[in-house]
Amino acid sequence: MNEIDRKINTHFPGLVVRKDLVKTVKGNAIVPTYVLEYLLGQYCATSDEASIQTGITTVKDILGKHYVHRNEAGLIRSHIKEKGRYKVIDKISVALNDKADVYEAEFSNLGIKKVLVDSGTIKAHPKLLVSGVWCIAEIEYTPSDDKNVCPWILSTLKPIQLSHFDYDAYLTARKQFTIEEWIDLLVQSIGFNPEMLGKRSKLTQLIRLIPYCERYYNLIELGPKGTGKSHIYSEFSPHGILISGGEVTVPKLFVNNSSGKIGLVGFWDCVAFDEFAGKQKRVDKALVDIMKNYMANKSFSRGVETLGAEASMVFVGNTQHTVPYMLKHTDLFCELPDKFYDSAFLDRIHFYIPGWEVDIIRGEMFSNGYGFVVDYLAEILRFLRNHDYSDRYKDYFSLSSDISTRDRDGINKTFSGLMKILFPHGEATREEVEELLRFAIEGRKRVKDQLLRIDSTYAKVSFSYLDEGQQGKAVKTLEEEEYPGYYHKTIAESEHGEILDVAGLPPVPSEPLASTEFILKEKHLTFQENQKGITFDSLLGPYLKGATVITVTDPYIRLFYQMRNFMELLETLVKQKAPDEEVSVHLVTMEDEFKGEQQKENFEKMKESASSVGVNFTWEFDSTGTIHARHIETDHGWKILLDRGLDIFQHYEMNDTFTFNNRLQQFRPCKAFEVTFIKNFKESTS
Repeated sequence: MNEIDRKINTHFPGLVVRKDLVKTVKGNAIVPTYVLEYLLGQYCATSDEASIQTGITTVKDILGKHYVHRNEAGLIRSHIKEKGRYKVIDKISVALNDKADVYEAEFSNLGIKKVLVDSGTIKAHPKLLVSGVWCIAEIEYTPSDDKNVCPWILSTLKPIQLSHFDYDAYLTARKQFTIEEWIDLLVQSIGFNPEMLGKRSKLTQLIRLIPYCERYYNLIELGPKGTGKSHIYSEFSPHGILISGGEVTVPKLFVNNSSGKIGLVGFWDCVAFDEFAGKQKRVDKALVDIMKNYMANKSFSRGVETLGAEASMVFVGNTQHTVPYMLKHTDLFCELPDKFYDSAFLDRIHFYIPGWEVDIIRGEMFSNGYGFVVDYLAEILRFLRNHDYSDRYKDYFSLSSDISTRDRDGINKTFSGLMKILFPHGEATREEVEELLRFAIEGRKRVKDQLLRIDSTYAKVSFSYLDEGQQGKAVKTLEEEEYPGYYHKTIAESEHGEILDVAGLPPVPSEPLASTEFILKEKHLTFQENQKGITFDSLLGPYLKGATVITVTDPYIRLFYQMRNFMELLETLVKQKAPDEEVSVHLVTMEDEFKGEQQKENFEKMKESASSVGVNFTWEFDSTGTIHARHIETDHGWKILLDRGLDIFQHYEMNDTFTFNNRLQQFRPCKAFEVTFIKNFKESTS
């Protein structure tokens, strides 16, 4: 275990589980993660390896004996008949037989129906009436001569979810973690390795949890396939439900007027629509209308009666085009079905997760560290629905008066959700509060900016906030930074057929940010996490061109990926120089404590390769161990300060030759970093 794993086990004993165990015990059981982790939490919530192995054996044995596989349902029914009583793990739904005035259960995998259920069980677990609940149930078989009498009897039923928790203990334990450690704990609890994600990517993952801790929160995520958009809503919590296909009826979702039966929004904390995108999908306009009313007013009508609910709504779907293509030709909502491509509906969305920033899930991204048993975290989040943290930024900041009430609600609800997840104890610094507020504003701004393109009746909004000194601070979306020429277009066209920007002027040509015009002058550049379009060629190349002697100081050219970065810098130099010129490059770095010989061997390979293309590469190890600053100096008068050195790109799969982010830097998301270009007058005059 690493330090954070030890800390997790110390402060949350019995409430955490090693995340790789789920795959170990799952086998071919088609059950949600929270079901498996419920069982693992009973037997494997420990850091003792011997106890874990014993617990795994126990859980596998329980699943082997009691989980019902559909192809073995006949065998299980035989067991129940022969033994008289048997315990099963299955998804159970209940319906009221009004003719007989009884409740009848249906077992999804076991394949039996009309099993009598007493009213007390329904009162205790009303979700059984809607879409079904995973349970551990004990069934009896009592044959009868009366063909109308069901021989199956439900003896006991226990939904698979946590029965109780100590919230005060949760808050006390939270205080023992730094914010970085806490975020990593939550990311591991979701199932991902935090070392593979940057800060912004981690926050994006945690945004997916807000519908569980905020009432009537409306969230959308559109992006490429394979990024895990629906995982949280199908596997994470017993209080959420995922509707596959994105198609649902008014009676199923809201209310059946003929029977008076309340739909999904009345029973679940979070209702998620999978595969929501798709122009070809058929959508009932009545559903869109009632959904718009619910998302705005938390209520819906049944005839003359108005009903309320608390469910949050989540919409996830795949995009077919790249972000610059969508911004140039349509907008970021272009994949939605026509009837949902409605400005009034879209205006009710509180946050738009940019799914194109989320990495496609790869094997190495899954965590094998410790995280909360997801059912425990699900109950904590559900408890937090009773709290409101939306005003926690007001001691430091205020939103611009230009921001409308609906925009303000979206920002406040997102901020409240993030505060509940990250700072339930309320102890956030001014800087931490500001970071979450900016993130919340960006997500709502993404929605509103697209509405400006779709519907010209919306007024332009300045998404900014004021600090204590009434100093205004503007917020931009990342794609606005990357594609400024495309981002501010509207769909309305001028008389000449040009697409106009929001000021009514023809847009400037769009270029990747890092390749905008580079006039050689002193300046400071700041780049956001997940920003793309950045290359050594465009960022550093113009300042290195013409130099004959270059010195690179970076203590972290040790690991393979760091050496690859340095090799790519040498490639940039080769592209900049003429074939008949030579350039000398000297690297000052630190020797790797454990793999120094491999490090030297790699440098020798670089030296040999570089000499064949006119680059004389040398290096030295700093013996003092005092170098920390990372910079590049040239003999023609420039000093480039790199706060991250050459390590500006986020993790990508270097062994996959057939991915473009492996082969071309501009397709790699970067880390947050800054670069300063300084004219070194002493060297330039010499």
